[in-house]
Amino acid sequence: MTRALIIVDVQPTFCEGGALGIEGGNDCAKRIAKYALKHEDDYDVIITTQDWHIDPGDHFSDNPDFIDTWPPHGVADTTEAELHQFLEPVSIDYHLKKGQYEAAYSGFEAACPSGQTMEDVLIDEGVNEVDIVGLALSHCVKETALDAARLRFLDRVRVLVDLTEPVSPEQGEVALEELAKTRVKLVHSHETSPNQMRPRP
Repeated sequence: MTRALIIVDVQPTFCEGGALGIEGGNDCAKRIAKYALKHEDDYDVIITTQDWHIDPGDHFSDNPDFIDTWPPHGVADTTEAELHQFLEPVSIDYHLKKGQYEAAYSGFEAACPSGQTMEDVLIDEGVNEVDIVGLALSHCVKETALDAARLRFLDRVRVLVDLTEPVSPEQGEVALEELAKTRVKLVHSHETSPNQMRPRP
């Protein structure tokens, strides 16, 4: 088994005080960092994604509906678009950025500076199991998990539901219902069975 932890869009822009702050975002970032630090030796690869918008077209709106259109957020080269400071101690193997010129909800639309996509990284590292956490459950976490579930070389795709928060409780419930209809497993972080994980080299 080769496992990856995918940390989706844990950025100040999606936490309280940010341009598109999610209630509980900062606490979620803290929980994710605590989990990653405790379990980083249990994963072979740790990957982060970031919204990194330059000109994403009608993804930004002066009159957003907060479903498909949004206020400006995750603007490239701003402090808000950087990874959350709570993640600084975590040993991250790959930093992927997405949405420079489009909406790009899924982490599988992101790429490393070298041009490697998420799928490239997982294939190159021989990953066959992924755990997904981050912000927001109702959008980028959900879309990343759905894309991961479509990859047949992945034997298991899990979302750690206590390490993510939705834009709204209602949208979070819809996302969980959608994910439950797929092969994505919805688990809590205490159910990740670290003793069965193979240490990183």
